[in-house]
Amino acid sequence: MSIGDIVGLLRGGIIQVLMMAAPMLLSALAVGLIVAILQAATSIQEQTLTFVPKIAVILIVLAIFGGMMFTSLGQYTRELFMRIPEMAR
Repeated sequence: MSIGDIVGLLRGGIIQVLMMAAPMLLSALAVGLIVAILQAATSIQEQTLTFVPKIAVILIVLAIFGGMMFTSLGQYTRELFMRIPEMAR
C-alpha cells in the first residue's frame, strides 16, 4: 500500500465526515444566527431560546437527510471492506 493510497483513504474519510455533519451544522448555524438577531432586536436574553430551536432543527434535518447520510456511510464502509485485501499486500 503506497502513500498515495493512504492519503486517498484519509481524504475519503474526511469528506465522508464532512458530508455527514454539514447538513446539521449548517442548519444549526442558520437558526442560531436568526435567533441571535431576534434576541438582539428585542433585548430578550433567554438561554433556552437559543438551545431549543437548534435542537428541533437538528432533529428535523436528521429526519429528512438521515436516510441519505446512512446510505452514504454504508457505501463508504462497503468500499473500505472491499479494499482490505488490497491493503494487506
